[in-house]
Amino acid sequence: MSKILITGANGQLGSEINALKEAYPTFEFVFTDVAELDITDPVDLDAKLQSIAPSVIVNCAAYTAVDKAESDLALAEKINSLAPKLLAEASKKYGIFLLYVSTDYVFDGTAHIPYTEEVATSPDSAYGSTKLDGELHVQNGCDDYLIIRTSWLYSAYGNNFVKTMKRLGNERDELGVIFDQIGTPTYAGDLAKAILDIVEAKEAGSVSDVSGVYHYSNEGVCSWYDFANEIFRQEKIECHVKPIETSEYPTAANRPHYSVMNKRKIKTTFGIAIPHWVESLSVCLDALKANESR
Repeated sequence: MSKILITGANGQLGSEINALKEAYPTFEFVFTDVAELDITDPVDLDAKLQSIAPSVIVNCAAYTAVDKAESDLALAEKINSLAPKLLAEASKKYGIFLLYVSTDYVFDGTAHIPYTEEVATSPDSAYGSTKLDGELHVQNGCDDYLIIRTSWLYSAYGNNFVKTMKRLGNERDELGVIFDQIGTPTYAGDLAKAILDIVEAKEAGSVSDVSGVYHYSNEGVCSWYDFANEIFRQEKIECHVKPIETSEYPTAANRPHYSVMNKRKIKTTFGIAIPHWVESLSVCLDALKANESR
C-alpha cells in the first residue's frame, strides 16, 4: 500500500483530495497542514518524513493571496518558494515522488492562443514569481516529480469566486464583473481526481519517465463575467451582471488577461478525460448544497 502525504490539507485542493480518499483504497493517506507539519522548517520536515515514510508527496500548500503577496513578499516566498525547495531536496534524499501544484500566473497573460508547457514563463506579479521559483526548485532539486499548473480554482470548500458570487448575487440587484480577463475555471474536485489517478498510475508502474510540467484546467474558455452569469443561471439567482474592464477594478497585483492553457500533454500522457467547466460547476454547486444541508 502506497503512503501518500498531502500538505496544505485544509485548503480547497487538499479538502477535495480528502473527500475522494475512499475511492482509492490502495493508498494510505496522511493529511497535514501547518499545525501538523511545517514544510518551511527543514528540521521538522526531515523528522516528519522519516516518521511518516511516504512514497508520494502531493504539495497542495500555497500562499494564494494574490494581492497581499505584493506587500507580504517574504511570507509568499517562504511558502511558495522555500517550501518546495525543501520538499524537493527531501524527496531526492528519501526517494519520494513529489507532485507540486502551480499556477497560470507564471505567464504574463499576453498570449492569444492556449499556453503549452513549452512557452517561456514571464510572471507579472509577486505571487506568480514565487510560484515559478517553486517550480524551478522542484525541477532542479529532485529527480522524480510532477508539476501541474492550474487556473481559476474553486471548490465546495474554502473561499473562492463561486461562493463569493453566490453570496453577492443574493445580496445585490446588480454586480460588476470583469469581462476582459479570459481563462478557464477549474473545479478542485476534478483536479484532485486527476492527481490521484496520476499517482495511482505512477505507483502501479503503468507510466514511467513522466517527470515534467503539465497543464490542467477544465475544458472550455470564459471570462469572469461569463463565469458569474453561469453561476447565477444555474442557481436561479436574479442579479444583473454588468461587464466591467480590469481598469475599472484596480488591484495591487496584475492579473493575466489571457490564461487559457493547452492540456494535450496531460491528457495524452495519462489518458485523462477532462470535463467542461459548465458541467463541473454544476457538480460543485450540488456539493455546496449538500454541505449546506448537513
